[in-house]
Amino acid sequence: MGKLTGKTAVVTGASKGIGAGIAKAFAKDGANVVVNYARGKADAEKVLAEIQKSGGKAITVQADVSKQADVDRLFETAKKTFGSIDILVNNAGVYEFAPIEQITEESYRRMFDLNVLGTVLSTQAALQSMNGSGGSIINVSSVVSLTPPPATAIYSATKGAVDVITRTLAQELGPRNIRVNSLSPGLVETEGTRAAGTSDGEFKQIAISRTPLGRVGEVDDIAKVAVFLASDDSGWITGEVLPVGGGARL
Repeated sequence: MGKLTGKTAVVTGASKGIGAGIAKAFAKDGANVVVNYARGKADAEKVLAEIQKSGGKAITVQADVSKQADVDRLFETAKKTFGSIDILVNNAGVYEFAPIEQITEESYRRMFDLNVLGTVLSTQAALQSMNGSGGSIINVSSVVSLTPPPATAIYSATKGAVDVITRTLAQELGPRNIRVNSLSPGLVETEGTRAAGTSDGEFKQIAISRTPLGRVGEVDDIAKVAVFLASDDSGWITGEVLPVGGGARL
């Protein structure tokens, strides 16, 4: 029996990268998993197929978590399929790096709407679907909230907001036995970072030089810690912002 057997988890932005890794790790440890995606239907279905091939239980649900109606539909479908929600991973997010002169209103709103508002809306909906016996909310942040590099002002600000929300909700929801923590990865090699060119070349070498463990992260590095935070093994941990980046300080 896995650490998450009998529990249901909603993982937002789970069609690729860290979200997909967390979804698959949760299913491997026995959870029913709701694989959320906004646009990557084919990728989400690949994650679903992998989970089912391994004997796990999962569904995919399309929803843009920055939109209230989509969030409502996501959690209504999750609850209808699996019953109450025990675990929420707020992973959906977008990033864009630009110097201050190139920041636009559009990019500002896109990042804050998805990274911050999406976290708030999904958390509200999850609370309505939890059965009163508690739960675990995991917000995927970034080490940039602790040590922001140049040209990341807005993205870093969104992750700083996520960390403040984490600490605040840990206080607010603790009496309901709901734990809230942030995972803060460093550079992780994913489809997104490869496409952006940040997991190769000079950027990668700089990241490695600032990482005591001497490499960039892999999705499984993050997923294993997410399983821990979702399970009863971390039952005495809440309100923490946990760096998971090999000691990296970007």
